[in-house]
Amino acid sequence: MLERRPSSHDDLVDHLVRTTPLHRGEAARVVLDVLAYFDETIEEYVRRRHRELQSRGLTNPVIFERISQELPHRAVAPPQLSLRQLRRLVYG
Repeated sequence: MLERRPSSHDDLVDHLVRTTPLHRGEAARVVLDVLAYFDETIEEYVRRRHRELQSRGLTNPVIFERISQELPHRAVAPPQLSLRQLRRLVYG
């Protein structure tokens, strides 16, 4: 029988299982998804959000303004980036 190796997030998974209707496997996937979301670099976040907002039909001026407003609300807020810096992250 294979022994399950404890992860560094078992306490969080246990908490989710106790406090939500999630099963252990589902709770573990949620934790991994959240960690991946917050592990995203500024550059990855800006590029992803640009693609998402562009797919909704928004124009670049609106997109870059919205991203600029969103960045300070990230879990670990990055330094303030100008609209020009945001454009450079997307287009190089």
